[in-house]
Amino acid sequence: MDETEFWALIDSTRQEADGDPEEQADLLVERLTQLDPDAVTDFARHFESRCNRAYQWDLWAAAWILLDGASDDAFDAFRCWLIGQGREIFEGAAHDADALAELLPDFDAELDGDGEELGFAADEAYEQLTGTVLPDLGLPEPSADPAGVPLDLEDPAALADRLPELWARFRAP
Repeated sequence: MDETEFWALIDSTRQEADGDPEEQADLLVERLTQLDPDAVTDFARHFESRCNRAYQWDLWAAAWILLDGASDDAFDAFRCWLIGQGREIFEGAAHDADALAELLPDFDAELDGDGEELGFAADEAYEQLTGTVLPDLGLPEPSADPAGVPLDLEDPAALADRLPELWARFRAP
């Protein structure tokens, strides 16, 4: 599975699920189980490499703004959700987190931002196909610290300064 096929699968399942990340995860598992185990492993590698790429201070700040706070686990789920939004939104946000102010048509913290199940879709599909656990993906170990310049996520002024457009759209009074 190449990158184009990966994003096509993400996009088609998101559209079919009407943006519901849990439904999208179920659809991904269903589609992935129609492929061979090597293709599922390739999908997992694409997904994990993007999850690692999104491990950035600015994206954590974006999650904090959008979700009104984001623990380590919430940020992991946010990164999975971000991948589930498709290539345009993911790539735009990975390049400039503040661009989410324009890239997201809307955002409801009760419904959006949690794609934890998307992160397990390849594991589940692989196990259904083979009866075994997904093998090591051969990716480099992710950094222990997010990429970019650290900031105090609990400081509203720092968040507004780092991501002014996102702050203005989703948090400013």
